[in-house]
Amino acid sequence: QVQLVESGGGLVQAGGSLRLSCAASGSAFSILSMSWFRQTPGNLREFVAAISWSGSDTFYSDSVKGRFTISRERNKNLMYLQMNSLKPEDTAVYSCAAPHPSGPALTPTNAGSSNLYDYWGQGTQVTVSS
Repeated sequence: QVQLVESGGGLVQAGGSLRLSCAASGSAFSILSMSWFRQTPGNLREFVAAISWSGSDTFYSDSVKGRFTISRERNKNLMYLQMNSLKPEDTAVYSCAAPHPSGPALTPTNAGSSNLYDYWGQGTQVTVSS
């Protein structure tokens, strides 16, 4: 079983930066592809970014490309989302997620499908003021 816990959310002014962390428990972390999603009230989860189990492949939504960077430290069971040049429309609850190790590899085509993911964190609130 894998448990995911996010941290690092908060209130920041537009143009500012935040770094989110996702801590994973369980030995399967090192072979998990992982992603960040975000959600605002009344809306569906929106894919933000994904990273392969090795860390060599990363994918981003068009809305955050060039501003956000996903990374991971496999030996520490940690994944990060560095968010720069934040905008008010980035305000959301951000969650990390992972598919089961036996599930399909994440690709730019399927990474945004929340149905692929078996493990979810509880989320951390990011609020960007204008």
